[in-house]
Amino acid sequence: MGGSSRHQAAGPTPPPAMTRGRYIGLFIAIALFALPWCVQFPGLSVQGHRILGVFLAAIVLWITEAVPLFATAVIIILLEILLISDQALLALPEGFSAPSYRVFFGTLADPVLMLFLGGFFLAHGAAKFALDRNLARVLLRPFGTSARMILLGLIGITAVFSMFMSNTATTATMMAVVLPVMSQLPARDRMRTGLALCIPIAANVGGMGTPIGTPPNAIAIGALARAGHTVGFVQWMLMAIPFVLVILLFVWLLIGRLCGFGGKTIKLSIDSTFDTSRSAKIFYVTFAATIAFWLTEHLHGLSSSIVGFFPVVVLLSTRVFSSKDLQALQWHVLWLVAGGIALGLGVGRSGLDVWLLGLIQWQNMSSALIIAMLSLVALALSTVISNSATANLLVPLAMSLAASTGVTMNPVVAAVFVAIGSSLAMALPISTPPNAIAMSTGAVRTKDMALLGLLVGGFGWALFLLCAPRLWGMLGVLPS
Repeated sequence: MGGSSRHQAAGPTPPPAMTRGRYIGLFIAIALFALPWCVQFPGLSVQGHRILGVFLAAIVLWITEAVPLFATAVIIILLEILLISDQALLALPEGFSAPSYRVFFGTLADPVLMLFLGGFFLAHGAAKFALDRNLARVLLRPFGTSARMILLGLIGITAVFSMFMSNTATTATMMAVVLPVMSQLPARDRMRTGLALCIPIAANVGGMGTPIGTPPNAIAIGALARAGHTVGFVQWMLMAIPFVLVILLFVWLLIGRLCGFGGKTIKLSIDSTFDTSRSAKIFYVTFAATIAFWLTEHLHGLSSSIVGFFPVVVLLSTRVFSSKDLQALQWHVLWLVAGGIALGLGVGRSGLDVWLLGLIQWQNMSSALIIAMLSLVALALSTVISNSATANLLVPLAMSLAASTGVTMNPVVAAVFVAIGSSLAMALPISTPPNAIAMSTGAVRTKDMALLGLLVGGFGWALFLLCAPRLWGMLGVLPS
């Protein structure tokens, strides 16, 4: 799950330096924001021109990180309130039904964010009570000492953890398990590289498996919900898990072959001591109950967002979580998702989506080609910028395209493919935080990561493209 991570060292974190590239990005963003105020684009409404400036500026700010990603998100919300809401500073055209400013502020408490908040509580608690590390050590025992089987165990356990925890925290936890082993291997042993890379790749792939696994999933689900298409917790898992399993199997075979795991043995230290305090027991029960309720949504009828709020209430009211625990949560990730929701809302309400989509003759393309293009662009863009930022930019356009006349495309397929494409990007150290953690071990070269990342991402993209719509239709998980 993208977001919450293990406790950081005490003391304030210094802000990242404003590099020359960031200053240039800030200048370009300001210029692009001003462009629609100076140039009239035929067929685009007044409110559309205003949001076009916001949209272009957001793209540049998210790519260059001239300001923090979450800062861009709140800038979007404020600008949309000031430009196209019922509190706009400048007059809007007659006939335009300006949305209430409360609609844009409301994105900061969207139900999808409550789902993610519950996931953050579970992830933080797992780290606080060392549940993740203890479970990892226990679950690895059945895999023995065969290097190939240990590799399989590491990949599988990392992927499962990442479905319910932060990808970053999962990677940090599993790295703590394998680092002692890596230190005992010769410096040029390719297994060092394999052990270091299997963790972030499995975390990235595993995050695709549940709605709370990574922010792009939440962004897609939120966009679908606003369009009247509800995707439940189990429904998402049915759509994603079969492909996650196949991709993980491919990862196991690929790393085992390229990094020479065949016929070798590995000995892991798997001693574990579970916390038996009152607070830990309450957390264990809450964790298990929340997962159980998510998986049985079709039986009790409570939405996954409501279920996600249960651990928030329980862990706070029982004093298992203190104010310090609340402060340790990665709230900026929620703001980033909220900014994406607000951007999609503004693009749709202003008519900018219709104008942008009208620039291309989509009617001359098949739905399969359109989906392939959307997911491939998401994969390429997410390789160099945040996967959340990529989903924020592309999901609203994909949803608008699916709703446009002359294009026959299931909106669920469109949104999910953009989310999956965003999550399959893992070729560079900057692609995801788990990749950066792997690079910090010193056992991974950039070209090794690029090779595996491109192979896994390309395989996953082709697998989803060729098999997903057909399988989803057979399973009956796509709403009409």
